[in-house]
Amino acid sequence: MKVVRLYSFNDIRIEESPVPEPGPGDALIRTRACGICSGDVMPWYIEKKAPLVPGHEPAGEIVAMGSEVKIFKKGDRVFTHHHAPCFSCKYCKRKDYVQCVTWRSSRIIPGGVSEYILVPAVNLENDTFVLPEALSFEDGTLIEPTACAVKGMGRAEIRKGDTVLVMGLGVMGMINVLLAREYGAGRVIGADKVRFRLDKALEFGADYVVDVSRNDLREELRRITAGDMAELVIVGPNSVYAMEQGLSCVSPGGQALFFTPAKPSEKLTLDPNHMYFNDINIITSYSCGPEDTREACRLIEKGVVSAEKLVTHRFPLEATDEAFRLTAKAENSLKALIVFS
Repeated sequence: MKVVRLYSFNDIRIEESPVPEPGPGDALIRTRACGICSGDVMPWYIEKKAPLVPGHEPAGEIVAMGSEVKIFKKGDRVFTHHHAPCFSCKYCKRKDYVQCVTWRSSRIIPGGVSEYILVPAVNLENDTFVLPEALSFEDGTLIEPTACAVKGMGRAEIRKGDTVLVMGLGVMGMINVLLAREYGAGRVIGADKVRFRLDKALEFGADYVVDVSRNDLREELRRITAGDMAELVIVGPNSVYAMEQGLSCVSPGGQALFFTPAKPSEKLTLDPNHMYFNDINIITSYSCGPEDTREACRLIEKGVVSAEKLVTHRFPLEATDEAFRLTAKAENSLKALIVFS
């Protein structure tokens, strides 16, 4: 089978690899589509794992399975998460699935940008499910990224009528715009420097957008809200500068959701008294768990999020490096998919 193997961000190769053999509790999926994640194109993040077969947003169909698999059948169209929890450790009991040792050690083999994927038993049992008939394979690739936004929204406990500022309007920012409206935000404001993305945010229901290449974000937000600022600020760009800017936009009693990590060498300096006396909270949200993926599937089935809205570019496996470069440019695109014929 053909796989994509990343040795560095500038060295992405097409290679031949044996088709994995499923064990008794495993399943083999023929990949039909796989998304390119914004995390995949952060060199500092992805290159420390190299060499690897990238891709953790696949959807496909089961073509083989072990003798112990009872809940799936050949031909099932499925979503599978690249990690799965044990459901029994102290972290899982608190629903902090991403801290579970099993979650962190589990994976799909060899990765999503591959003609076939082996889904180990723990992933198959604990975070794989059949796609609803109404969902395409392309819709299925959006389950994991949407689930990440679902988790963040749940942690933020958005309140009906809140003003929500979404910083960064790539595909994850756009999903946050769509979910903020779905979960009851009274006013949604998007911020970016790319006109294509600003216009798309308005198309998807944002009330206002701020072009940060032309305007000061904090001052524009102050003007739009008549000084009230935002009860929830979702910080998408992976930089301390964006985090500091986001915190300056939070209203008293509000919260900032750090949706992406900062670069490894960066340090965030806070004024603790400003945070304390204004009752401002910082929330982090890393990846997602099984409950989030099922809620994401429901939202996609409802049409809140869809491939029709968000997928702007499709590439064959052989052009994966081009898909990576397009995603990294973060300009006139949202979601890029690798689509298998």
